[in-house]
Amino acid sequence: MQSYVDQLKKLRSLVLIGALTMTSVAWAEIHVGVILSLTGPGASLGIPEEKVIKLWNSELGGQKVKFTILNDNTDTSTAAKSTMRLITEDKVDLIIGSSVTPTSLAIVEAAGAEKVPVISLAGGGAIVLPQDGPRRWAFKLSPTEVISTTRVMEHMGKAGLKTMATIGVANSYGDGFLKTVEALAPTKGIKVLASEKYNANDQTVTAQVLKVLSTNPDAVYILSSGTPGALPHIELFQRGYKGHIYQTQGVANADFLRVGGKAVEGSFMTVAPVLVGDQLPDSNPIKKVAMDFLKKSDANFGVQNRSLFGATAWDALLIADAATRDALKVAKPGTVEFRSAIRDSIERLKGYVGSEGVYTMSPQDHNGVDDRSQVMVKIENGKWVFLP
Repeated sequence: MQSYVDQLKKLRSLVLIGALTMTSVAWAEIHVGVILSLTGPGASLGIPEEKVIKLWNSELGGQKVKFTILNDNTDTSTAAKSTMRLITEDKVDLIIGSSVTPTSLAIVEAAGAEKVPVISLAGGGAIVLPQDGPRRWAFKLSPTEVISTTRVMEHMGKAGLKTMATIGVANSYGDGFLKTVEALAPTKGIKVLASEKYNANDQTVTAQVLKVLSTNPDAVYILSSGTPGALPHIELFQRGYKGHIYQTQGVANADFLRVGGKAVEGSFMTVAPVLVGDQLPDSNPIKKVAMDFLKKSDANFGVQNRSLFGATAWDALLIADAATRDALKVAKPGTVEFRSAIRDSIERLKGYVGSEGVYTMSPQDHNGVDDRSQVMVKIENGKWVFLP
């Protein structure tokens, strides 16, 4: 019979093993900080992104994951403060967000300085360019302004359109697209007649639209994101504009269709293939992954609520899943080494197929998509129609 002392030693050993096991589980948990625009002008982007984040399972890279979701209210100061909270208090391994370019830039500046990797859900090229300083820790998934704008100008060329005017939101997103338009237009034989700007919180753009209409352009390219992108579109419709109207994928969700209503009928937009995944030819390499996402999204939120921004969040999670699985081979969550390994793993992605594009990252390219990441659609009867 075991002595009392032997039993006590055994009990202590079991307690020690249990404590070590609990510590191991704590080490194994991956902590992801998510910063989204759930209120403010970017809410129509952030809300579907949050729904998709919550749809994800409880594991990332084969390990238990904890998501801490914060609202930046589409405000750069709030985004920066939220970033520092996630880093200093929550000790996150990765940050996903934000929904729009200005808040993403604030996150990248703060997180990059602390060597925490960021996967932005926004579209502006300034998030990752130039690829130095804090932007070494930043990645984005939306296509470049060049890819989107080239699609628009090629479509204009086929329709015999020669002149264009732009109305863009006065922030880094609109400015990035405007610079691209100005650079590409001469190479495509297109003349830019006017370039007007407005603020995301503006209630009217009558003055800007009247200036654009006075130049009688063949097409108007609206450079905006979220429901604020509907404002100039509606004004153009009410003023009787009959030319082509183009939008960027920054507005591609159900809220834009709801707010725009009849005014956006017949207009054109470049979007990621997932938005019309069920209309893509079977030969499209993105179709399978796109349809996998749409089945989950449609089942949970309804076909009428399809959102490009939800798909961007899904691709961010797919990439994070692959990167953390890789990083776990060399370091434990909660360490500088693990965060660095996540960054390095994302940078090594080659031919990774998501729902919105095929990603091939490199030290020089933290966006990694090609022209397969954009298709042209037309809005007909309140629906997105793929144009081959």
